[in-house]
Formats: sequence, structure tokens, C-alpha cells
Amino acid sequence: MISVFPKTLIATRFLSRTPTLPPKLNAIRTMSSSTQRVFQLKLDLLTGNSEWVVIEDNDNDNDHESFSQNFHQPLLATTSYLDMLNDSTRNAAFRQAIEKTITKPCHVLDIGAGTGLLSMMAARAMGEEGRVTACESYLPMVKLMKKVLRLNAMEGRVRVINKRSDELQVGLDIPARAHVLVSEILDSELLGEGLIPTLQHAHDNLLVENALTVPYRATTYGQLVESTFLWQLHDLHNNEPTVSDGIHLTPPGLGKVLSVKRQQYAMHCDPIREEIKLLSEPFKIFEFDFWKRPESHGETELCVKATNDGRVHAVVSWWVLQLDQEGTIYYSTAPRWISSPKTTSPVDWCDHWKQCVWFVPGSGISTLKGEEIHLHATHTETSISYSLDTQVPATEILNHRWTTGDLQLVLPPERAAIYGDKGWRLSMLKAVQSKLQGRGCPLCLVADDSVFLPLLVAQFSEAPHVMSLLPGLKERGLQYLQAAAHANGLARNCIEVLEKGVKQLTMHDLHQKKVDLLIAEPFYVGHDGMLPWQNLRFWRDRTTLDDILSDDAMIIPSKGILRACAVSLPDLWKSRCCLTKIEGFDHSVVNATLGACGHLPESEEGPCLPFFVWQCGEFNVLSETFDVMEFDFSKQICQCQGKSQVQFTKSGVCHGFVLWIDWVMDLQNSVVISTGPDRRYWKQGVKLLGTPRTVGPQRLSNVQTCSAVLEAFFNPLNGELKIAHDFL
Repeated sequence: MISVFPKTLIATRFLSRTPTLPPKLNAIRTMSSSTQRVFQLKLDLLTGNSEWVVIEDNDNDNDHESFSQNFHQPLLATTSYLDMLNDSTRNAAFRQAIEKTITKPCHVLDIGAGTGLLSMMAARAMGEEGRVTACESYLPMVKLMKKVLRLNAMEGRVRVINKRSDELQVGLDIPARAHVLVSEILDSELLGEGLIPTLQHAHDNLLVENALTVPYRATTYGQLVESTFLWQLHDLHNNEPTVSDGIHLTPPGLGKVLSVKRQQYAMHCDPIREEIKLLSEPFKIFEFDFWKRPESHGETELCVKATNDGRVHAVVSWWVLQLDQEGTIYYSTAPRWISSPKTTSPVDWCDHWKQCVWFVPGSGISTLKGEEIHLHATHTETSISYSLDTQVPATEILNHRWTTGDLQLVLPPERAAIYGDKGWRLSMLKAVQSKLQGRGCPLCLVADDSVFLPLLVAQFSEAPHVMSLLPGLKERGLQYLQAAAHANGLARNCIEVLEKGVKQLTMHDLHQKKVDLLIAEPFYVGHDGMLPWQNLRFWRDRTTLDDILSDDAMIIPSKGILRACAVSLPDLWKSRCCLTKIEGFDHSVVNATLGACGHLPESEEGPCLPFFVWQCGEFNVLSETFDVMEFDFSKQICQCQGKSQVQFTKSGVCHGFVLWIDWVMDLQNSVVISTGPDRRYWKQGVKLLGTPRTVGPQRLSNVQTCSAVLEAFFNPLNGELKIAHDFL
């Protein structure tokens, strides 16, 4: 992830538009009298190693290779910039509002300017006179913006400043305060990209009194819902009683130690509409005016009347943007089931703004139709939170037998749901029991960040001796496992956390014993949003540990199978296709860096990107699932390749392929954990085609293509998976 500055600082627009794929990057910006540069920490997710690379602003913006030579993949492919720029509803709304607001020459300030689209709209609205200052803090984006401005003959009309907005000084960076502010630093929650501190600083230091703004106002709304799926995403404590392995990850006294962070989570709610029971009408929560200085903190009390009997599991929220002062131009992120005559939702599915979900703690609040539920909403500078009366049932007020202090492990929602999933835990139990049966006192090494596997192995070993690496959790994981082991009736010293990386481990660390069981889920902290094959880090670790494995060491999982299917994904494809003109401004020069997938030249192809496919709008499987290649963990990591024939089973337009890894937990192939598109807790890899193809079964004569070939190549040096396809 690229995080140039902390989330709470001003005009950091990278939270929803930042890469989450390798190269995983952290950035620090420095300046000298002649150049500006970004030092970016490039993390190899296969090994955990990192190195610093440099991006310099040497004004050589015509040389694309000088911009991207340090990166094997498009630098900004996993941001939401491309999806945002393909949102025609958003683009048109901003153009209309800018043209309506800016009616004469003036000084316009664009904060978080991105590619410069809003700056160019403002310059065009003023004609040849006037001044536009575009402020963008992220250097790679600045370099892209300069290319776009040059392509559209706007270089002389938009002044680009590579700074955060709170670094701008009147008289030094800009000659005078601006008359108009145009800005789009909004995330799905509205506030997460620093909207409030950005507006505060701008009104205090950069804008004239009574400045005009586009947008003019934003209003947040919410709705109470019941949903078993949403409940399972956070309430591990109340889901655990349904499993039969005897392990308690959240035993009495530790129920809040392993939990999901209390925050709003961005999520497409339309795909689960049939699983949602609406328990209230929509209600207004907060209103934020862009045209005046906002407050850092706000609270509101609401009495929400229940419209159905049920149990409130979550608050689903969205926002409506009023772009002009008169209230004629709107944009809404509401789910499809909300309709309003005056607001405009995107015509097409888009991914850059979703709804937000706030999980009501525990098993929720039971309510009857007509009852009033008291909701208290609070906003800080960067987030919105809620509390509901009696939202923590008495059964969850536990007698704390252990003093947990600051100990807390925060889980992503999907990880909490996996740990509470009865089928997943049963598969893990079967795999472990089959390996431990008749093995006496094996030494077990858990190679990943799983907190479930050390407890499971210790529970079912005759004389447990479990070691865990916890490469991401480290000390926090150790503290949790010690407390959880004791709460599960296990000796605290039966689980030992090694505070070393795999390359530093020696027989001394293992008390002169070799490892009999090497096991992982695999799960690594920080990999949740990555491509499925990034978890092949386990294979690399297994190879590194080869010298300390016993001759008959058991490996779980025993292998991984790369699987795929052909899919129709029209909404995702539209959001990722190449840019041409946006509201009259040519953006074709940004396609390669943003990882565009559609309508590419024959010599180019888009990257494979991670998505929760079930959240990607319209989605249809057009072929049978097929195996592409296998990764054999009984052997050391090596180069692999595989090729499969794709047989189409349905007629339709193929937009690409979905790929995932199924983890085979035993040698008999009887225990398999799938992470495919029908499993909603894992992201899949999506490889979109440059040009969609009409396909269908071979028995039909009116289709263009009846079969295809998909080929994949795995590079063990960097963990990259190259995918090629050919339609026959």
C-alpha cells in the first residue's frame, strides 16, 4: 500500500485509490532545490523482504520508461482511479456543477487533483483568462497529471503543485487566496480521505471569505438491517458454539480480545439484497457543508422506528452529494433499493464508492415493528460511528477471569467469518487429526499467522509441542495464544512463538529436534487484499525450512491447485476499460499506469487484479471449472507452468477469467479448502480480456468461439504468475 502520510493528515487521497497488490509500497517524499523524489518501500510478498526504490520528478514526463522502470506491474493498477474516471455519472455531475458555478475568470484551487480532470473543467469554464492551481501530493500522480495536461494543451492554464494542501502558503505557492474550491477527496465513508481537515485548512488559509465550492454539500444516510451474512462477518464469539472442534478462540473473558475493529466497512450491498431484511426507513444522519468551515467533531441522536420485526445486525449507510448551490445536481452512493427523484446514482456499476456497513456488536438488537430504536451517531475528522441502545446483550457482559490489558488482535471481517465457519474448521480438524493419528509426540511448526492452528494442534496432540512463527502478528500473537491456550485448558507453555524469521531458524531454536509437522492455513497478515497466489509464500517458507524438517515430515496443505473459469463480468470490464475522452479531455496516456484492461493494443494486456467477484456487479460463469496447474508442497519451490482447454457451457460474452487456489490439506485429496468465486470470504484473481468474446457450447453454430486455452507460468523468484490465453 502507498501511504505517503498518515490517514489523519490533509489531502491524502490514497486510502481508496491506493495499490494493495505487489509491489506493495510505502512512500516518503523528499524535496531538494532541483528535484522532488518519492522513496517507496517495495515489499516482496513471497518472501517478506523489502527494498527502497526511488521515483524522481525530473520533469522528463515524456519518457514513460523513466517513470515505470522500477515496477514490473502498472504502478496504480490496484487503485480505484481508473474505475473513478470511468464513472460517467460522476464526471458529468462535476462538469455540470463546475460550469454552473464558475461563470467568470477567477482563481480556482483544486485539492487532490489526480489526473487534473476537474482543473481542466474549471479552466475551460473560465475561458482563456483566470487561474487554476492543482494541488496533488502524490508524485506519481503528479507526473501523470502533467502528461494529461500536455496532451490537452492545458499546461499553460493549470499550475501543478506537488504538495499537500496544508503545505500551501499564500504568497509563496499561490499568489492570493482562491475564489473557488473544486475537490473530490471522498471515500465510501465520505470522511476517510481527510475531507474535514482539508476543508478546515482551506477555509482558514487558502480561500477568500464566502468562497464558492464544488461540491456544495454532502449528506449521510443510514438504514437498519437484519442479515445473517453481515452478522457472521463480525460476531465470532456467538458463531463459535456451532462448531464441534472444542476450540474456543473467544472464550469467556477473552471475547473482545479477538475481534473486528469497530468502524464502517465499505461493501457493495446490492449483491446481498435478498439476504437483507430492511428494519427501518432510510434516515438522515449528518450534513457537511463544503462552503463553510466544518467542525472536527459532531454528534446526533436519532429515534428510528422499526418497520419490521427482526434483529438489527448492522447499519447500512451511504451519502448524497449536492454539487451546486441551488440543489439541482446530485450524486448518490445509495444501494439500488433506495430511490429518490432528485438524486442520481451511477448508471453503471462502479467500485470506487460503495455503501458502508457498521456492525452492531454481538448478536444484534431484537426489535418489533413500531418500536423506537435510539441511535447515537458520532463523527470525528475522519470517520463516523454509531451506538444503539441496549446493543450489547446481557449474555455478552462477561466475567473477565483474565486481565487482558492492551491485548487485542483485530481481524478483518472475512477472517472473523472464516474462523467462525463450521465447514472450514471441520476441514482443518480432519486434516490435523489424520496427520497426528499414531504419531506420538510430533514437533509441529505453524508457519503463518494463524491463531487457530496452534490451538487445534495442541488440543489434539498427545504431548503437545507446538511452535509458531506468526511473522505478522509477532508479540501480539504470542500474548493472545498464551491467554487462549490457558482458557482452553492447555498448558501455557505448550505453544511457543519463535521470534525469528524462517531464514534465521536453527536446530537450536527447535531444541535440537526436527519438525515433524509443518502446517499453515495459509494466512498472512496483510495479504487479505492480495492475489490468491501471494499465499504461496508458504511454499517459499517450506523450502527455506527444508534442512530442519524430518525425513518423513508431514506438510499441510500438501498442495495447491490453481483453478479457473471463464466469466461474463460486463460491469467490472466497463469500469476497467481504457480511457479515451472524459467530458472532452483526452486521458489515453494514463491507461498503462492505471492498469486498464479493455481495448488495449494487441501488444499490451492488462494485469490480473484481486476482487471479491461476488461484489463485481453482473456475474455469470460461462465454463466448467478447470485445473490450470498444481503446486506440490512436498517438494521445494520451483518454476511451474500449466495449460488447460476451456470448454464453454453457456452462451454469452466472455470478459475474462477468474482464478483462485484450492488448498489440498491431505495426500488423499479428501480435504480441500476452496477459495473460489462461490466462497465470499476470499478474493479471487480476475484476468480481463482486451476485447470481450462471444462464446458458447460447441453444439451451437451461431457463436464465435466454442473453446479457448488458458496457460499460466509461475516464477518462484518473485512469485509472479503470468497468464496467457488463446481463443480457438
